[in-house]
Amino acid sequence: MTNQVVTYEPRDGVAIITINRPEKLNALNDDVIAGLKDAMYRFKDGDEAAAILTGAGERAFSAGADVNGPPRNPPTWTAVPGIGFDLDKPVIAAVSGYCIGAAIVLVQFADLAVASENAIFHYPETQLGISGGMIASMAARIPHKVAMELLIAGTKFPAQRAYEVGMINKVVPNGQHIEGAMEYATTLRDSAPLVMGMLKRFIRDDILPKGPVERAGLALRETQRIDKSDDKIEGLGTFKEKRRPDFKGK
Repeated sequence: MTNQVVTYEPRDGVAIITINRPEKLNALNDDVIAGLKDAMYRFKDGDEAAAILTGAGERAFSAGADVNGPPRNPPTWTAVPGIGFDLDKPVIAAVSGYCIGAAIVLVQFADLAVASENAIFHYPETQLGISGGMIASMAARIPHKVAMELLIAGTKFPAQRAYEVGMINKVVPNGQHIEGAMEYATTLRDSAPLVMGMLKRFIRDDILPKGPVERAGLALRETQRIDKSDDKIEGLGTFKEKRRPDFKGK
Protein backbone atom coordinates (compact mmCIF):
# COMPACT_ATOMS: atom_id res chain seq x y z
CA MET A 1 0.00 0.00 0.00
CA THR A 2 1.33 3.46 -0.86
CA ASN A 3 1.69 6.22 1.70
CA GLN A 4 0.40 9.79 1.58
CA VAL A 5 3.37 11.22 -0.29
CA VAL A 6 3.06 8.67 -3.11
CA THR A 7 -0.30 7.88 -4.69
CA TYR A 8 -1.36 4.95 -6.88
CA GLU A 9 -4.27 5.36 -9.26
CA PRO A 10 -5.40 2.49 -11.52
CA ARG A 11 -6.78 3.95 -14.75
CA ASP A 12 -7.99 1.74 -17.60
CA GLY A 13 -5.31 -0.88 -17.06
CA VAL A 14 -2.57 1.70 -16.41
CA ALA A 15 -1.12 2.60 -13.00
CA ILE A 16 -0.53 6.32 -12.36
CA ILE A 17 2.16 6.55 -9.66
CA THR A 18 2.58 10.10 -8.38
CA ILE A 19 5.15 11.64 -6.05
CA ASN A 20 2.82 13.81 -4.01
CA ARG A 21 4.84 16.53 -2.25
CA PRO A 22 4.11 19.53 -4.48
CA GLU A 23 4.76 21.98 -1.63
CA LYS A 24 8.35 20.60 -1.52
CA LEU A 25 8.69 20.29 -5.30
CA ASN A 26 8.23 16.54 -4.84
CA ALA A 27 11.63 16.22 -3.18
CA LEU A 28 12.73 12.69 -2.28
CA ASN A 29 12.95 11.66 1.37
CA ASP A 30 12.57 8.37 3.25
CA ASP A 31 8.77 8.45 3.03
CA VAL A 32 8.81 9.08 -0.72
CA ILE A 33 11.25 6.27 -1.43
CA ALA A 34 9.30 3.87 0.78
CA GLY A 35 6.11 4.93 -1.00
CA LEU A 36 7.64 4.52 -4.46
CA LYS A 37 8.93 1.09 -3.51
CA ASP A 38 5.49 0.01 -2.28
CA ALA A 39 3.80 1.43 -5.38
CA MET A 40 6.21 -0.30 -7.74
CA TYR A 41 5.71 -3.64 -6.00
CA ARG A 42 1.95 -3.13 -6.18
CA PHE A 43 2.32 -2.49 -9.90
CA LYS A 44 4.61 -5.48 -10.36
CA ASP A 45 2.16 -7.85 -8.68
CA GLY A 46 -1.07 -6.18 -9.83
CA ASP A 47 -3.31 -6.26 -12.88
CA GLU A 48 -2.14 -2.98 -14.46
CA ALA A 49 -0.09 -3.64 -17.59
CA ALA A 50 1.88 -0.36 -17.72
CA ALA A 51 2.72 2.45 -15.31
CA ILE A 52 3.21 6.20 -15.53
CA LEU A 53 5.58 7.74 -12.98
CA THR A 54 5.07 11.46 -12.41
CA GLY A 55 5.12 14.26 -9.85
CA ALA A 56 2.19 16.23 -8.47
CA GLY A 57 1.63 19.65 -10.02
CA GLU A 58 3.45 21.19 -12.95
CA ARG A 59 6.35 22.92 -11.15
CA ALA A 60 8.47 19.80 -10.68
CA PHE A 61 8.65 16.14 -11.45
CA SER A 62 11.00 16.13 -8.45
CA ALA A 63 13.65 18.48 -7.09
CA GLY A 64 15.79 15.46 -6.20
CA ALA A 65 16.91 14.48 -2.73
CA ASP A 66 15.37 16.59 0.04
CA VAL A 67 18.23 18.69 1.42
CA ASN A 68 16.53 18.70 4.83
CA GLY A 69 16.28 14.92 4.95
CA PRO A 70 17.61 12.95 1.99
CA PRO A 71 16.58 9.32 1.66
CA ARG A 72 18.62 6.97 3.82
CA ASN A 73 16.23 4.29 5.04
CA PRO A 74 15.34 2.93 2.58
CA PRO A 75 18.02 4.14 0.15
CA THR A 76 16.95 5.42 -3.26
CA TRP A 77 18.18 2.41 -5.23
CA THR A 78 15.63 0.13 -3.53
CA ALA A 79 12.79 1.92 -5.36
CA VAL A 80 14.42 1.89 -8.80
CA PRO A 81 13.21 -0.81 -11.22
CA GLY A 82 16.08 -2.96 -12.45
CA ILE A 83 18.13 -2.35 -9.30
CA GLY A 84 15.92 -2.68 -6.23
CA PHE A 85 13.79 -5.26 -7.99
CA ASP A 86 13.29 -6.70 -11.45
CA LEU A 87 10.26 -5.41 -13.34
CA ASP A 88 9.18 -6.84 -16.68
CA LYS A 89 6.27 -4.42 -17.12
CA PRO A 90 6.93 -1.05 -18.81
CA VAL A 91 7.22 2.27 -16.94
CA ILE A 92 6.82 5.68 -18.60
CA ALA A 93 8.13 8.81 -16.87
CA ALA A 94 5.95 11.92 -17.29
CA VAL A 95 7.99 15.02 -16.47
CA SER A 96 6.87 18.58 -15.90
CA GLY A 97 9.01 21.39 -14.53
CA TYR A 98 12.21 20.66 -12.63
CA CYS A 99 13.82 17.24 -12.73
CA ILE A 100 16.91 17.57 -10.58
CA GLY A 101 19.65 15.29 -9.26
CA ALA A 102 18.40 11.89 -8.12
CA ALA A 103 15.10 12.49 -9.91
CA ILE A 104 16.94 12.10 -13.21
CA VAL A 105 17.83 8.57 -12.09
CA LEU A 106 14.12 7.72 -11.87
CA VAL A 107 13.66 8.97 -15.43
CA GLN A 108 16.73 7.24 -16.86
CA PHE A 109 15.62 3.85 -15.51
CA ALA A 110 12.10 4.25 -16.92
CA ASP A 111 11.50 2.58 -20.28
CA LEU A 112 10.07 5.69 -21.97
CA ALA A 113 9.86 9.35 -20.99
CA VAL A 114 7.63 12.27 -21.94
CA ALA A 115 8.33 15.86 -20.88
CA SER A 116 6.36 19.07 -21.07
CA GLU A 117 7.93 22.11 -22.69
CA ASN A 118 8.73 23.66 -19.31
CA ALA A 119 10.81 20.66 -18.15
CA ILE A 120 14.37 21.34 -16.99
CA PHE A 121 16.85 18.53 -16.33
CA HIS A 122 19.69 19.56 -14.03
CA TYR A 123 22.35 17.60 -12.17
CA PRO A 124 24.08 20.10 -9.84
CA GLU A 125 25.93 17.63 -7.61
CA THR A 126 29.43 18.51 -8.82
CA GLN A 127 28.78 22.09 -7.72
CA LEU A 128 27.41 20.88 -4.36
CA GLY A 129 30.01 18.25 -3.56
CA ILE A 130 27.52 15.40 -3.17
CA SER A 131 26.48 12.39 -5.26
CA GLY A 132 25.14 8.89 -4.81
CA GLY A 133 26.88 7.83 -8.03
CA MET A 134 23.94 5.94 -9.57
CA ILE A 135 23.60 8.67 -12.19
CA ALA A 136 26.81 7.39 -13.86
CA SER A 137 24.66 4.81 -15.66
CA MET A 138 23.34 7.72 -17.74
CA ALA A 139 26.46 7.37 -19.92
CA ALA A 140 25.11 4.00 -21.11
CA ARG A 141 21.89 5.64 -22.27
CA ILE A 142 23.00 8.84 -24.03
CA PRO A 143 26.27 9.77 -25.81
CA HIS A 144 29.29 10.01 -23.51
CA LYS A 145 30.13 13.66 -24.16
CA VAL A 146 26.50 14.67 -23.65
CA ALA A 147 26.36 12.75 -20.38
CA MET A 148 29.50 14.53 -19.18
CA GLU A 149 28.00 17.90 -20.09
CA LEU A 150 24.95 17.12 -17.97
CA LEU A 151 26.70 15.41 -15.06
CA ILE A 152 30.07 17.13 -14.68
CA ALA A 153 29.55 20.56 -16.25
CA GLY A 154 26.11 20.80 -14.62
CA THR A 155 24.52 22.18 -17.79
CA LYS A 156 20.76 22.58 -17.54
CA PHE A 157 18.96 20.72 -20.31
CA PRO A 158 15.54 22.08 -21.32
CA ALA A 159 13.01 19.61 -22.67
CA GLN A 160 13.94 20.14 -26.32
CA ARG A 161 17.64 19.55 -25.65
CA ALA A 162 16.78 16.42 -23.62
CA TYR A 163 14.74 15.16 -26.57
CA GLU A 164 17.51 15.88 -29.07
CA VAL A 165 20.10 13.88 -27.11
CA GLY A 166 17.80 10.93 -26.43
CA MET A 167 16.99 11.42 -22.75
CA ILE A 168 13.27 11.55 -23.47
CA ASN A 169 10.98 10.33 -26.25
CA LYS A 170 8.58 13.22 -26.69
CA VAL A 171 8.02 16.88 -25.80
CA VAL A 172 4.42 17.96 -25.27
CA PRO A 173 2.74 21.29 -24.44
CA ASN A 174 2.75 22.33 -20.80
CA GLY A 175 0.20 20.46 -18.74
CA GLN A 176 -0.13 17.59 -21.20
CA HIS A 177 2.67 15.32 -19.94
CA ILE A 178 0.28 12.77 -18.40
CA GLU A 179 -1.78 12.63 -21.59
CA GLY A 180 1.39 12.22 -23.64
CA ALA A 181 2.57 9.38 -21.42
CA MET A 182 -0.88 7.79 -21.55
CA GLU A 183 -0.60 7.51 -25.33
CA TYR A 184 2.40 5.25 -24.87
CA ALA A 185 0.85 3.47 -21.89
CA THR A 186 -2.32 2.45 -23.71
CA THR A 187 -0.29 1.06 -26.61
CA LEU A 188 1.85 -0.93 -24.18
CA ARG A 189 -1.20 -2.03 -22.20
CA ASP A 190 -2.58 -3.66 -25.34
CA SER A 191 0.73 -5.23 -26.39
CA ALA A 192 2.02 -8.74 -25.70
CA PRO A 193 3.37 -8.80 -22.13
CA LEU A 194 5.59 -11.85 -22.65
CA VAL A 195 7.35 -10.19 -25.57
CA MET A 196 7.80 -6.89 -23.71
CA GLY A 197 9.10 -8.72 -20.66
CA MET A 198 11.57 -10.74 -22.70
CA LEU A 199 12.92 -7.67 -24.49
CA LYS A 200 13.21 -5.75 -21.22
CA ARG A 201 15.20 -8.60 -19.66
CA PHE A 202 17.48 -8.94 -22.69
CA ILE A 203 18.23 -5.22 -22.69
CA ARG A 204 18.48 -4.88 -18.90
CA ASP A 205 20.59 -7.98 -18.28
CA ASP A 206 22.71 -8.29 -21.43
CA ILE A 207 22.79 -5.07 -23.49
CA LEU A 208 23.03 -2.03 -21.21
CA PRO A 209 26.29 -1.67 -19.23
CA LYS A 210 25.84 -1.20 -15.48
CA GLY A 211 27.58 1.45 -13.41
CA PRO A 212 29.36 0.60 -10.13
CA VAL A 213 26.54 1.83 -7.88
CA GLU A 214 24.04 -0.11 -9.98
CA ARG A 215 26.13 -3.28 -9.55
CA ALA A 216 26.52 -2.63 -5.84
CA GLY A 217 22.75 -2.23 -5.47
CA LEU A 218 22.16 -5.53 -7.25
CA ALA A 219 24.68 -7.28 -4.99
CA LEU A 220 23.12 -5.77 -1.87
CA ARG A 221 19.69 -6.86 -3.03
CA GLU A 222 20.87 -10.46 -3.23
CA THR A 223 22.70 -10.45 0.10
CA GLN A 224 19.78 -8.76 1.87
CA ARG A 225 17.44 -11.41 0.45
CA ILE A 226 19.58 -14.07 2.15
CA ASP A 227 19.87 -12.04 5.35
CA LYS A 228 16.08 -11.72 5.66
CA SER A 229 15.26 -15.28 4.62
CA ASP A 230 13.55 -18.04 6.59
CA ASP A 231 16.42 -20.29 5.51
CA LYS A 232 18.85 -18.13 7.49
CA ILE A 233 16.71 -18.48 10.60
CA GLU A 234 16.46 -22.23 9.99
CA GLY A 235 20.19 -22.57 9.46
CA LEU A 236 21.15 -20.66 12.59
CA GLY A 237 18.53 -22.52 14.60
CA THR A 238 19.74 -25.94 13.49
CA PHE A 239 23.33 -25.00 14.29
CA LYS A 240 22.34 -24.18 17.86
CA GLU A 241 20.03 -27.19 18.15
CA LYS A 242 22.49 -29.60 16.48
CA ARG A 243 20.01 -30.99 13.98
CA ARG A 244 19.82 -31.24 10.20
CA PRO A 245 18.37 -28.13 8.52
CA ASP A 246 15.14 -28.21 6.53
CA PHE A 247 15.68 -25.42 3.99
CA LYS A 248 12.69 -24.21 1.92
CA GLY A 249 14.39 -21.74 -0.38
CA LYS A 250 12.47 -18.86 1.18
